[in-house]
Amino acid sequence: MTMFTLKRALLTAARIKQCRFFSASQNNWNNRKGLVLGVYEKEGETDSFDLTTAARSLDDAVSGKLSELLKISGPALKKGKNRIFYGLHEDFPCVAVVGLGKNNAGVCGSENWDTGKENIRAALSAGCRLLQDLEVSHVEVDACGDAQAAAEGAVLGLFQYDLLKTKKKTKVTTQLHGSDDVAGWEKGILYGEGQNLARILMEGPANLITPTAFADTIEEKLAPYSERVAVYKRSQGWIEEQQMGAFLSVSKGSEEPPVFLELHYNGSPDKTQAPLLLVGKGITFDSGGISLKPPSGMDAMRADMGGAATVCAALVTAVALKLPINIIGLAPLCENMPSGKASKPGDVVTAKNGKTIQVDNTDAEGRLVLADALCYAHTFSPRAIVNAATLTGAMDVALGSAATGVFSNSDWLWERLHQASVVTGDRVWRMPLFQHYTRQVTDSQLADLNNVGSSRSGGACTAAAFLREFVTAPHWAHLDIAGVMGNKDEVPYLRKGMSGRPTRTLVEFAARLAQEA
Repeated sequence: MTMFTLKRALLTAARIKQCRFFSASQNNWNNRKGLVLGVYEKEGETDSFDLTTAARSLDDAVSGKLSELLKISGPALKKGKNRIFYGLHEDFPCVAVVGLGKNNAGVCGSENWDTGKENIRAALSAGCRLLQDLEVSHVEVDACGDAQAAAEGAVLGLFQYDLLKTKKKTKVTTQLHGSDDVAGWEKGILYGEGQNLARILMEGPANLITPTAFADTIEEKLAPYSERVAVYKRSQGWIEEQQMGAFLSVSKGSEEPPVFLELHYNGSPDKTQAPLLLVGKGITFDSGGISLKPPSGMDAMRADMGGAATVCAALVTAVALKLPINIIGLAPLCENMPSGKASKPGDVVTAKNGKTIQVDNTDAEGRLVLADALCYAHTFSPRAIVNAATLTGAMDVALGSAATGVFSNSDWLWERLHQASVVTGDRVWRMPLFQHYTRQVTDSQLADLNNVGSSRSGGACTAAAFLREFVTAPHWAHLDIAGVMGNKDEVPYLRKGMSGRPTRTLVEFAARLAQEA
């Protein structure tokens, strides 16, 4: 008998056993319970594997059947590949086994992330989706040596925006398997849910996620923590009192009233601790205004409030994690629409700090609403200011979806953001803030500043230079998230749609900053 014939006979016998076992465990299948386990590539051996601790435990419980099936069902599982077995264990009618790559993968300097963590997120996400497609409603997940990364992969991978559809994906609950690192698992759940909150806000249609609806959603999410959080939904009257002329120049073309959302989280035992300021651009729909955008792809501009979505979701997550740090979140929320009341190219408006701005392009509106928000942020004497915005198409051209572009006047702040991104796998990359770009936005015929640069080149850099004109704090970073706003298939543990990036990096940054206090 040839080796091929022997393998085929063994596989047939194993399948017969599975079918018999499966028939005897119909009650378990009706409960729709599944298990995801990981396997590593064996060093130096192309056709072999190493089981994780949890996978080895199950293999022992079924007298080596898992190892046997893995050997006879095909080549050794490589990174990103998976296989499913039925009737292997009486508690789990179906078991998904996923390839984790090499066991010793760690931080990769050239990729600027922890490869091991990313492999776990991607593999367990794929395994959970596989079982979800089989309408399994409860899945136990192998920690694979990193319970937090495992939880993030499961929660992010299972997310599907189907709130407005009649036919929905099976809702899956997850549970840690084979590990006692419950704290790491629960932390990963919160990180994943935080990013999913940002995805919900960004994906929602603009007729439902208006400035008012956005603010109400965040207020509802923070309601259980009212003893530590204050929510202020500032009206148009308040915005006018604050002399936020740049913000108001954007909002006035829409019938939807603007909202300036202000969130205060007092997590530090030291109530006098200077707060971390998070500021997010909140354009809930961007038509471009009078400088109207082309119609193709304009529907995606429902997510032009991605900056506000990610910073607010990060603050909600920080509160849920009970991070010992004071954080203030600011989100200027409005629509940018054309009408008889809208700003016109060539108009001059006055920002909160008294600087005048010539608005030559009404589609460069994000920097206008952020200008006033950044001025207001300084009134809290912040420890650091981090703003996030889907600000420029030029950033998408420069970095694509690989990383968020970061412009900062502070090496100290940049280093902490970068360290956080290596852990989360949601990368950042530093961009220049040269005076070369400042000269382009201060060259204005009618006002102190122009809201677009004098050259089409370096658009992301001139936008950052414009924002810098409203910053006096020594530690400030501008995150241009335009390139990471959506996901096609670049991040394997995110389905197609709005990404919610870089929420987890902001949370990790805040968590690390809290430990320095």
